[in-house]
Amino acid sequence: MTPLEMILVAVAGLGAGIINTIVGSGTLITFPTLVAFGVPPVTATMSNALGLIPGGLTGSFGYRRELAGQRRRLIVLAPASFVGALTGAYLLLHLPEDAFVTIVPVLLAIALVLVVGQPYLQRRLAARREAAVAAGHVPATYADGTPKIGRGHVLATIAGIYLCGVYGGYFTAAQGILVVGVLGILVPDSLQRHNATKNVLSLVVNLVAGVTYLIVGWDRIDWTAVALIAGGSLCGGVVGARVGRRLPPTALRVCIVVLGLVAIYNLLRL
Repeated sequence: MTPLEMILVAVAGLGAGIINTIVGSGTLITFPTLVAFGVPPVTATMSNALGLIPGGLTGSFGYRRELAGQRRRLIVLAPASFVGALTGAYLLLHLPEDAFVTIVPVLLAIALVLVVGQPYLQRRLAARREAAVAAGHVPATYADGTPKIGRGHVLATIAGIYLCGVYGGYFTAAQGILVVGVLGILVPDSLQRHNATKNVLSLVVNLVAGVTYLIVGWDRIDWTAVALIAGGSLCGGVVGARVGRRLPPTALRVCIVVLGLVAIYNLLRL
């Protein structure tokens, strides 16, 4: 890379760290940047996943207040992300490069529908809970006040997070939008707390995928790109947490939808 290209990759890493923390589609900045500078697509995917890990750490730490009381949820969902990431990393190393990307726009479109429809569905669920309370059926909660959800919802959430992990381990781009969409529909909680959960689960996926790439694809990683993206995303995660935590739910939802549409457009052009 030329000095100018190195600067642009670092700036792309900064932007990706900010966007990943707020929404979760920062790879759509770094991946095309690397490819545009001559990095092969699979090498770009591996290098990008490793480079974004520091941003995931700072972003998750920045959302620590919203993570309070979610220990039980993360214990249940993190293994699904872990196994999904292993599956996705395996697919990346064994399938043709365009085999999975063809369905990515469809997955993102579904996620955006879930994000947009979340307020309506959550109101319906809240009305049902209020009706149950009025009838004398008090909804069960954990000690921290988090509402308990039925076994079917738990299994559906685990399955959805696993599939998000598969996607994240394979391509990583906009996996956060998919995670927020799944959580928003199946888990009764605020959008900001879902965003905090998303940051941790995305970090798990990137860590698993990154370690896998280190073990089986060391010679295919561009370490210059990793270092540049890592430095940028480290700072971006801090900035993203400060900005994202102050956004009201409607503004955050608008950001998710806008960036999701941009992601679909860019993916269709790859």
